[in-house]
Amino acid sequence: MIKPRTPPGVMELLPRDQIAFQRMLDTIRQTFERFGFLPVETPVFELSEVLLTKTGGETERQVYFVQSTGALEKPAEGRPDMALRFDLTVPLARYVAEHEHALAFPFRRYQMQRVYRGERAQRGRFREFYQCDIDIIGKDGLSIRHDAEIPAVINTVFERLAIGEFTIWLNHRKLLRGWFEGQGIADGDQQVAVLRELDKLDKRGEDAVRATLAGEGFGLPIQAVDALMAFAAIRSDGHDDAIAKLDALGAGTPLFEEGRDELKQVLAQLRALGVPQSRYAINLSIARGLDYYTGIVYETMLDAHPQIGSICSGGRYDNLAGHYSKSRLPGVGISIGLTRLFWQLREAGLVATADSSVHVLVALMDDASLADALGLSQLLREAGLNVETQLEARKLGRQLQYADRAGIRFVVIRGEDERARGVVAVKDLRHGEQLELAESELAAVLLARCHGGAAPVGH
Repeated sequence: MIKPRTPPGVMELLPRDQIAFQRMLDTIRQTFERFGFLPVETPVFELSEVLLTKTGGETERQVYFVQSTGALEKPAEGRPDMALRFDLTVPLARYVAEHEHALAFPFRRYQMQRVYRGERAQRGRFREFYQCDIDIIGKDGLSIRHDAEIPAVINTVFERLAIGEFTIWLNHRKLLRGWFEGQGIADGDQQVAVLRELDKLDKRGEDAVRATLAGEGFGLPIQAVDALMAFAAIRSDGHDDAIAKLDALGAGTPLFEEGRDELKQVLAQLRALGVPQSRYAINLSIARGLDYYTGIVYETMLDAHPQIGSICSGGRYDNLAGHYSKSRLPGVGISIGLTRLFWQLREAGLVATADSSVHVLVALMDDASLADALGLSQLLREAGLNVETQLEARKLGRQLQYADRAGIRFVVIRGEDERARGVVAVKDLRHGEQLELAESELAAVLLARCHGGAAPVGH
């Protein structure tokens, strides 16, 4: 007999945890739609030549390729034709390039699907996980004003998820690269390498990054390293402090000034959008390791749980679909890695097991009562309640035990005694109380209690 087990690197939940996860997905989806984003889904696999636009590198070493059993019987001819998507950005690039002439720009899309990466198996790292992305794609150009809307959406998402206070850290790639130019780091490849090192500050620590920048391979003068470390240490506390610290950086190269001006515009628009100033701040060490970011970059941290790391990140890119289209398609977006976030929140005790999505269990006292129980169940469903009917008569105690274990709050009982008195008994397992209601008021009372309100009780 084969031992049942899940492969490493996947998160498989019991029903009540799955309900909690699904409610987070629903909240995120509702918020994205409230800000005018449209849903998109792409296939779980893409053609390998489309997905892997750059050969080699870390990304390709983590890709899962797809082959049918029939293909396995044929002689191998290079890598398989198809591969599982490793993020939602590359499929978006292909999607926009393929459907460019049918889309309205700026194209505002959200996408919430699983992605796959061959991560090394370890606690809290997943090979299959949900990403929840939003992106705004322009054609030929895209106003900087969209760059402020993205963190405003994220502020609303995490506010509605009620997972504690958080900070959206902001920086700008042009500001960083302009600062590098001022320190004599003008070569583009060297700038990218320095950006990657600065992005490791939280993981490696200042001493390790400092040693790398001053050591063999970089060989930066100690004065330049000191300046970079001081620059990367800048954080703001409040809106006015952010503006003051940006102004205090002094004059810089044209690229530096362009980045600073755009970052200040975003800060001003965040204030106009009503985002609390405690929720956003500049952090000049944020670089984002991916090379395609060209402007503003974002990372979001839980204030009370910094050990969780970034729970949401993204930024601006100049040309989303350059590998697939001659059109210039700049964009800005952000991604929530929801599987890892949910797992971390559950580990930290910030997400509770949910009640069942079933509101009511209709008990069955004896076989003769089946038709009555089915009719009562339909009555409650038509009123908008989710109802399970017990289809096999058991002792009432066992039915109550089942409902409690399954997380069902209400148990509706109508036996011979209740029918004789013209009432329906309701046990509220959450509050440990029992009501007797007329059938005519049953649905209204249960609906009100499910939604946190109260309804008049006639019995």
